[in-house]
Amino acid sequence: MEISTPIARPVNRYQTYHAHVYFDEATRDRATQLCTEAAALHGVQMGRVHSKLVGPHPRWSCQLAFDADQFDRLVPWLEANRGGLTVLVHGLSGNALEDHTAHAAWLGDPAVLDLSVFGG
Repeated sequence: MEISTPIARPVNRYQTYHAHVYFDEATRDRATQLCTEAAALHGVQMGRVHSKLVGPHPRWSCQLAFDADQFDRLVPWLEANRGGLTVLVHGLSGNALEDHTAHAAWLGDPAVLDLSVFGG
C-alpha cells in the first residue's frame, strides 16, 4: 500500500512571494497569457518567460512577484485560471533553499526541484 503525502496549499503568511508558472513547448502560449493577465489584473510583477531551465525549476517557467496584500486575490485567481498548468508558490524569507522547500506550496501537480543549485 502506497501512502501519499498531502500537497501543501498556498497560505498567506509571508510579506512577499513568487509564483512560478511551469510550461513546455505545447503550453508556452497559455502560460504567457496567464502571466500577462495576472500582471494586468492584479498588478503583480511578471518576469521573463523562460524557454529553458532556470534555477531549481525542472520545467520552463515564468515568475510572478507579489506581496501579501495581493496574495488573497492572485492565488485563487491562478488556481481558477491555470488551465492545468502547475504553479509553485513560495514565500521569500531570505533563505532560497527554505523558500523552495519549507515555504513552497503548489497549484496542480508538484514537481521535483533541483535543489543542488542552492549548494550543500
